[in-house]
Amino acid sequence: MAEEGQFFRPVKDFCQRSVVTCGPDEALVDVVRIMREKNISSVVVCENKSPSGIMTDRDLRNKVVAAGADPSTLTVRAIMNSPLSVIGENDLLYEALYRMSREKIHRLALVDGKGKLSGIITVSDILRLQSHSPQQLVLAIENARDFQELKGVYARIQNLVLHLSGTGTNTRDVVRMIAHLNDQILLRLIALMRQDRFSDLPERFAFVVLGSEGRGEQTLLTDQDNAIIYGDQLGPGEIIKIEEFSQVLIDSLIAIGIPPCAGGIMANNKEWRRSLGKWRDQLDRWLQAPSPNHVLSCGTFVDIRTIYGDPSFEEELKTQVYQHVQKDKLFLMRMVENTLRFAPPLGWFGKIRGEKDGEHSGMLEIKKAGIFAISEGVKALAIQAGKLEGSTHQRLEALVKDKVVNKKMAATVAESFDFLVLMRLRGQIEALRAGRQPDNYITLERLNMMELGRLQLALKGVEKFQEFIKGHFNLHLLR
Repeated sequence: MAEEGQFFRPVKDFCQRSVVTCGPDEALVDVVRIMREKNISSVVVCENKSPSGIMTDRDLRNKVVAAGADPSTLTVRAIMNSPLSVIGENDLLYEALYRMSREKIHRLALVDGKGKLSGIITVSDILRLQSHSPQQLVLAIENARDFQELKGVYARIQNLVLHLSGTGTNTRDVVRMIAHLNDQILLRLIALMRQDRFSDLPERFAFVVLGSEGRGEQTLLTDQDNAIIYGDQLGPGEIIKIEEFSQVLIDSLIAIGIPPCAGGIMANNKEWRRSLGKWRDQLDRWLQAPSPNHVLSCGTFVDIRTIYGDPSFEEELKTQVYQHVQKDKLFLMRMVENTLRFAPPLGWFGKIRGEKDGEHSGMLEIKKAGIFAISEGVKALAIQAGKLEGSTHQRLEALVKDKVVNKKMAATVAESFDFLVLMRLRGQIEALRAGRQPDNYITLERLNMMELGRLQLALKGVEKFQEFIKGHFNLHLLR
């Protein structure tokens, strides 16, 4: 397997299975003796076979030796770190890397489906892999000292995606990797800005991403969708500082290579930079008067995900949406009605219809053909169920768990969505290799018979899903 592909294999393929454990109430000196005998630097603390904490050499130095404590009087519980960061044994190695980087830790405990300890993975385990990998990009982002270095790393992300396209790596994993790396770019850029001229930003604000970025479903050169929320109690000077910050941030993202939103959905636009109270008022306007424009704007906003700052704003605004739709179903009905306007382009006998004329003659706009209908339809169901967190796939899983959608329907929708996104990503990769600007069009005549057949099945899957949500939301009641 290509070295990059290893990062999309499950963590269990790389972890250490032999893990020394202890109970939280064991005597500290007894556990330290075991650590010395086995020449190890950490012990996982378990209760009922589930990991609850960890004790390391550093804990012994900082909490016992430096503090002048008597180790003979202590139990492990007194100095262990809890809770312990864990990861599922079937999660991807890249996700483990991302977690370690984000949480600034050096190890993760693996758990099985029942939450029981099954292994441990460390930074050293990952570093043993070869260097040309997403892991090196994460390190390069973290070590970037200025804007120009970040710009170079962003270009490397595009090149890595181009390379991965020929390795057979799962599309869902590639999309998730793009989202993770873009998050890291954003966080590092904000850190550099705060070091340079924005060290005095107020605490009560948040930079949030929206739309596909909020769902973690970006492909190559997806444009920006973001906003800023700040506390109602902030003074004029603090608000001006946040405005300056938003202008520099968005300008920097554009210069790095992340395209601006054609619709202006960016934090440097005052319409997308408001206090919490004004955002609540805006949500009410969208929800109470669901015109097509309001539905699109609100639909983009509710994919909100906090990248930097106070996450409580996000939760409060989502709760407002959940409460509204429980009392008034009209917004969701209009939202679903809007998705039905994007019917899959299937003609007689299931023949796929491309554009008839113009520069895109014979091509298919894959987002309008099916991706939008699925992501927005699943979103409408997720709003109704109060389950907006995560990607389209994660929302589908939550809807199955709540018995909103049955497993068969969810599997059909997920399979259709994955293939349509694959076609979109492949089309963008072909455009980049040809020196063209990536877009959402694919050329139908370049598809072989098997690919055309799979595309046809995916679009039929979209049709079935649209029929389901049409009935679920009782759209026959709309006039």
